[in-house]
Amino acid sequence: MGIDSLVGGTIWDEYSQKVTDLMNNPRNMGEITEEEAEAMGAKLIVADFGAESCGDAVRLYWAVDPKTDIIKESKFKSFGCGTAIASSDTMAELCKGKTVQEAVKITNIDVEKAMRDTPDTPSVPPQKMHCSVMAYDVIKKAAAQYMNVDMESFEEEIIVCECARVSLSTLREVIRLNDLTTVEQITDYTKAGAFCKSCIKPGGHEEKDIYLVDLLEEYEKEKIAAGATLGNDGEGVEFAKMTIVQKLKAVEKVIDDNIRQMLIMDGGDMEVLDIKENGEHFDIYIRYLGACSGCASADTGTLFAIENILKEKLDPNIRVLPI
Repeated sequence: MGIDSLVGGTIWDEYSQKVTDLMNNPRNMGEITEEEAEAMGAKLIVADFGAESCGDAVRLYWAVDPKTDIIKESKFKSFGCGTAIASSDTMAELCKGKTVQEAVKITNIDVEKAMRDTPDTPSVPPQKMHCSVMAYDVIKKAAAQYMNVDMESFEEEIIVCECARVSLSTLREVIRLNDLTTVEQITDYTKAGAFCKSCIKPGGHEEKDIYLVDLLEEYEKEKIAAGATLGNDGEGVEFAKMTIVQKLKAVEKVIDDNIRQMLIMDGGDMEVLDIKENGEHFDIYIRYLGACSGCASADTGTLFAIENILKEKLDPNIRVLPI
């Protein structure tokens, strides 16, 4: 069980004090025997999980009360680096006193955050996040064994970024909602790609079925297809069937073509803040700028004119709400 090697004598600066303490003095390292579990009136669960990417492995011991499903004791053995030891020890500690059903909800992010010295400073270098993922996976393995189910049944969605536990559906939604075009933007919004970086593109230490660059390419093709379908006049797709990005662009186009110039002539302007579906209605939130922000007709005549044009050009269920 080795300790992570130094790189230029500075890598220790990227580890929290909690991690370095647990590397050398883990609290929950050891095993639980059948006899010990029986003495507690508990069922012994022993689960093994290994990370192919680095060769580390962990064995998790649970003593579970079969009447309440509460984990009365939790210990581990780790075969790997110092970060794996610290992550496994923290994982074992987090399991204690929880039911198996509660423990399976513990994520790798929970483990990593529990090892931080301060809430906003990561406890380990990005390349070591996979150690806390291993801790998360061995919990699923133990829970599956206790509940006699497949461990994959606990994973409801396809996970693209294992380090930050970001799902495929979440990434697709965030990319579309915010019109993201770069990996850096995805990382800013979701933390995907911030750690080991294997999810960004092929060539990382773990092979993936889908990468962040694939999702960006997928979205770009959608935008091109949507543009071709909509045409220059914005027709061809019902407003209700557009994506949120398409709706925003369609609204902006109608405003630019029919409304904005009139507002500018009076020393004002407007911006679209958001579009939300509200039952059968599409609520478009706007903010007046310049002279429009203090105009007496901003909430009457001007507002009605904007709303009527958008209803006529896009959808009769549109409502315009100034903020």
